[in-house]
Amino acid sequence: MALTTKRSLTALALSFILTHPAQANGNAPVLNSSTAVATVKQDATEQESAKANQLFETLFMENVMASPRMQTQLGIKVDYDKWDDIGKAADEAELERNKEQLSRLQQIDPKQLDPQTQLSYDLLLQALNDSIDDYQWRLYSYPVNQMYGGHSMIPSFLINQHQIANIDDAKAYISRLNGVPKYLKQLQGALEERAQAGIIAPKFVFAYVKSDSRNIIHGAPFTAEQDSAIWADFKRKIEQLKLDSSEKDALLAQAKQALTSQVKPAYDGLISYLDTLEQRADTRDGVWKFKEGETFYNNALERTTTTKMSADEIHQLGLNEVARIHQEMRAIMDKVGFKGDLQAFFKFMREDKQFYYPSTETGKNQYLLDAKALINTMSSRLDEVFNVKPEAGIVVKAVEPFREKSAGKAFYNAPSPDGSRPGIYYANLYDMEAMPKYQMEALAYHEGIPGHHMQIAIAQELKDIPKFRRFGGYTAYIEGWGLYSEYLPKEMGLYEDPYADFGRLAMELWRSCRLVVDTGIHAKKWTREQGIEYYVNNTPNAKSDAIKMVERHIVMPSQATAYKVGMLKILQLRQQAQSIMGDKFDLGEFHTLLLKNGPLPLNTLEEQILTWANQA
Repeated sequence: MALTTKRSLTALALSFILTHPAQANGNAPVLNSSTAVATVKQDATEQESAKANQLFETLFMENVMASPRMQTQLGIKVDYDKWDDIGKAADEAELERNKEQLSRLQQIDPKQLDPQTQLSYDLLLQALNDSIDDYQWRLYSYPVNQMYGGHSMIPSFLINQHQIANIDDAKAYISRLNGVPKYLKQLQGALEERAQAGIIAPKFVFAYVKSDSRNIIHGAPFTAEQDSAIWADFKRKIEQLKLDSSEKDALLAQAKQALTSQVKPAYDGLISYLDTLEQRADTRDGVWKFKEGETFYNNALERTTTTKMSADEIHQLGLNEVARIHQEMRAIMDKVGFKGDLQAFFKFMREDKQFYYPSTETGKNQYLLDAKALINTMSSRLDEVFNVKPEAGIVVKAVEPFREKSAGKAFYNAPSPDGSRPGIYYANLYDMEAMPKYQMEALAYHEGIPGHHMQIAIAQELKDIPKFRRFGGYTAYIEGWGLYSEYLPKEMGLYEDPYADFGRLAMELWRSCRLVVDTGIHAKKWTREQGIEYYVNNTPNAKSDAIKMVERHIVMPSQATAYKVGMLKILQLRQQAQSIMGDKFDLGEFHTLLLKNGPLPLNTLEEQILTWANQA
């Protein structure tokens, strides 16, 4: 991607003379001193803002060009045949790049910037400072786990991100296959460095990771069964190319050779290393077990929620929300005429067959069709509450078999900026008892429309803000919007079925329990079993849901606290704006303000909303 070249002062002066001849030859009207001062100030603001925005783009592209994966995600085919480097050397290089970028950013005079550029400056300044400060915690993570990691990233990335439009793209795909041994070797190095620092995932994680890794190298061309996920993907993409059969056969032969001689031995080596690392793991679940674990967790909470809330405050907020939602659920229980207490109603919702699709191909396909229909219905009603909509489309897909056993129940992948790839709402249909009909409406709104697809696609499509804001993110904002998007359709008259409304509350209840359990595990030394028991006793979800969620808390400390904290802040700000503006308040304009600036920290979002409300 070409960057705009900075114009010299001479060129700018020449341009001014050619386009403003009267002013240049001395025939310009006389301006009074105050007007002249204002003009000079405006010119200075425009020049410094232009300089800052050019710098924002330059810094963003520096980061993109340091990451082949990010390039691919943005549709840039420069290092299309490579993987990112990972490990100590890569982390140190990123730290130095951040420090150097911070130095260049600080050469900008923020007092001379227009409001939107000032906002960008403040956000980037904070992001760089946070990244530099957080280098001390760079080892405080699990590079492979049941939720994410380099082992599962490889097939997912190739299948969903690496498009093949021509023979060069195909060769780049093959080069990435041949690069798998180097990448997985670096991954092992990252795991070992952490192990030396006493940071090893709990024992339960290893069975998942090894199983996922074995699944990736199961099937043709590795074994005699049906095609493996990567092989099937490459074959499908090659078949769509307009090439001679001999050219296709040559590409297929090269890919097969890379899979059998490079990919499989690399995964076998990773699995063998994980066998030895597992012997060094223990069953303690919270990050309190790490050196300075409490300090790390408090920092993680601050980064995730973009607030100063303590672990105790978040824990209590969760307890309060659980109690409130239980009361609303009892009202629905009375509405449908259920006789019994809330626990009996939970059992009924968990076990009655009317609430579940059959665990068959037909049942799974019907789930996907019904999820699409819900998204389409919501799409047809967006104009009622939104003044802005995304251009990118969305598709609904089942999570791929190679990762469905360990993946979460639903998630979203962003569309490509160039429009070549739509957004994807992934539904995990591995366990149909974990995907009840009464929850699918809220789930579709959260992951699809008006949730993640709408927010993320609109952010990417914005024209007047820097790329680092369009493609960046703050978890509390993004997931807060997702949870708010589950609630908004209720106000629009959707969730007509009381069981679907119960499902909405069940989803919100789930996120409220997360506040309790995440802080319970990492700050209050709860065990995995205590966390599972809390979910089972307080929600209608399947026990398999509870197990997955607690295991997610363990490997992603603080992440799950973002949802309710973000949602409650958005609802609070909406209420405040309505109170300030009265009849002038417009819900569509409120939503536009939430979406038009891209993701923001909650404290910054509050400033933006209240400024808008007070100026109305």
